[in-house]
Amino acid sequence: MDLNIKNILGSLELKFLLEIDEIRLRVNKPLMVCRSNEDFLINKNGKIVKSVDQAFIVRECEIYNSLQLLSQYSLYSIEEELSKGFITLKGGHRVGITGKAIIEKGNIKTIKYVNGLNYRIMREVKGCSQKISKIIRKDSKDLFHTLIAGPPKTGKTTILRDLVRRFSTGDEQYPGLKIGVVDERSEIAGCHRGIPQNDVGIRTDVLDCCPKAQGIINLIRSMSPEVIVTDEIGSKEDLVSIHEALSAGIKIITTVHGANIEELLNRPYISQMIRDRLFEKIIFLDNSKGVGTISSVVDVKDIIRIGIENVS
Repeated sequence: MDLNIKNILGSLELKFLLEIDEIRLRVNKPLMVCRSNEDFLINKNGKIVKSVDQAFIVRECEIYNSLQLLSQYSLYSIEEELSKGFITLKGGHRVGITGKAIIEKGNIKTIKYVNGLNYRIMREVKGCSQKISKIIRKDSKDLFHTLIAGPPKTGKTTILRDLVRRFSTGDEQYPGLKIGVVDERSEIAGCHRGIPQNDVGIRTDVLDCCPKAQGIINLIRSMSPEVIVTDEIGSKEDLVSIHEALSAGIKIITTVHGANIEELLNRPYISQMIRDRLFEKIIFLDNSKGVGTISSVVDVKDIIRIGIENVS
């Protein structure tokens, strides 16, 4: 991060600094930090201010300096990461990137003229999956096929990460399970140069930056997982690959955006997965009592029994 910006943020109160989730740098816009879904403007002295006029305005040079540091002064070396719109740092932190997309053969080759950086601070919350793990466990050696749903920023990935750690390592009561993680956007394991920066347990194999559908098939063929975990499903390819995993006797735990069953049923391929009974449990999260609050648990067999068309 640009030294000037780093010094400004270093002047924030330590307690507040340790609670920050995101640091937003946008060219010609105020320096902003986010904590618990609330935005704060910061001035040049590292103080929280209410007015844009009082806030420190991020300049193009500070974005450029930050990007140079992120790439270790070689933008070419991070071209692949730029094409995906984010860079994963040591420690599992991520930096989202916006700017002018350069398109080649219909795909983003890289991003030039970067105009925004979003530093997302990764924090493991060990133990946060305790309640959900009890819902997902069928017995001491088996799990339910589970879909974890909720709107953005309700803790789906945080919960998922802790479930992987818990089920992989096991304890005196429950033996550990072999888990394969397809981490397309490096959000679960937070790999840096292929090495997980987050604690994902002792029996976990991670395919980093790999398309979900292809990664699921690869894990089935090569790693003999008992459970496959991935994030943010929803495509036709995901539907096909999850069918393959279930046919191989592998349990699936994954997430999807959606606040309620009606929203899920309005998404064609998610609706098809539910109709095909690819999941046994759907767990909905919200923020009513903090990130990761369980709002409801749906047994898919009950939806099928009363008829999907009658769900309202």
